[in-house]
Amino acid sequence: MEHLYDDHARERIVPEPPKRVDAPVRMAFERDRARVVHAASTRRLAAKTQVMGPQTDDFVRNRLTHSLEVAQVARDLARALGCHPDITETAALAHDLGHPPFGHNGERVLDELSQECGGFEGNAQTLRLLTRLESKTFDAAGDSVGLNLTRATLDACTKYPWARVGSVPPSGTHGDGTPRTTMKFGVYDDDRPVFDWMRVPGVGRAQCLEAQVMDLADDVAYSVHDVEDGVVAGKIDLTRIDRAGVWQTVRDWYLPGADDDRLDEVLRALQAQESWLGTRYDGGRRGLAALKNLTSDLIGRFCGSVQEATFATGEGPFVRYSGAVVVPEQTRLEIAVLKGIAAHYVMATDDRVDLMVRQRELLAELVEELSRRGPDGLDAAFTEDWHAAADDAGRRRVVIDQVASLTDASAVSRHSALVKA
Repeated sequence: MEHLYDDHARERIVPEPPKRVDAPVRMAFERDRARVVHAASTRRLAAKTQVMGPQTDDFVRNRLTHSLEVAQVARDLARALGCHPDITETAALAHDLGHPPFGHNGERVLDELSQECGGFEGNAQTLRLLTRLESKTFDAAGDSVGLNLTRATLDACTKYPWARVGSVPPSGTHGDGTPRTTMKFGVYDDDRPVFDWMRVPGVGRAQCLEAQVMDLADDVAYSVHDVEDGVVAGKIDLTRIDRAGVWQTVRDWYLPGADDDRLDEVLRALQAQESWLGTRYDGGRRGLAALKNLTSDLIGRFCGSVQEATFATGEGPFVRYSGAVVVPEQTRLEIAVLKGIAAHYVMATDDRVDLMVRQRELLAELVEELSRRGPDGLDAAFTEDWHAAADDAGRRRVVIDQVASLTDASAVSRHSALVKA
């Protein structure tokens, strides 16, 4: 499969000599995957919110477990379609690295407070981490090039391959229930040189095939797993669904034009699946096994339909810009219905809305206090960036980078130490 990717796709920003001869031989994309696995930013995902906070209990998913599950879905789908599984798995492992504390709720605050330096976007922050902040390699000028990943892998990690200027105005909601208030884009202005190096000339805003696989795997994973988490938490009973309430949530959050009859039809198709739960989840081993079987079957159902539809457009293998992932309309609607069930019963509750308000206040106070203190409140790496910044906008970006790097718990503790001191 490696032969499907040319030297241009395997090129790194800084050329690297082969590993010593007595070391295990690893191909370029295997090395990329290892670098993301061992990155500090990856470890921090274990303490960052997915839907419910990591401290909620010991079952719900955090950003790390979600990323691992997305990686498994992406790897299997990539193998089926013929693109490189290591590239898509690495992209999936990296896709949430740029998310700040408190998920999209935190992203919203950081964007509001960084308008002077180009705004904040989790996917643009991921590119910044991979190519600058998560240091492993430095260029001849002494500047960090991050993990020095290959061009193909970086491209696969880029969900929104365009800059902020010209982005579509935000609408709808995120998967965690927060309103979309930030524009979606994949690169800040001062990271544009590496972005231009990474992209293939002439493709415009198109996602490469591997990025499409990562994007779909993310959609599939959280649509299914958020329902599973809600069932285990006792918030969702799949045997008793308030259709009127759920359908309104689906329309409000995901499918504005969907009518009740069509959504009823989609739900009946899901319920017709043999593993759909016929009794209320009771927490026992048989109940957990049944729920796990449902989760597995739903993922297989969605990926199987996409594989079939994609191969209907050509023989494959589908690599880089030689095709597109095709998601059938029925599959798109089934995923939206599952998201709506989770949204209605888990994400729109009053206690969660109140918590999110407090989280936004905490991050806003922390950003302002760090901006006031400057290097005295920053970690050593960000202190260096502060001193190297050319103006106030550059220093604001350093503060935003620092806060975005924190976990939920470390944001709370840093706030207590600096703001409440």
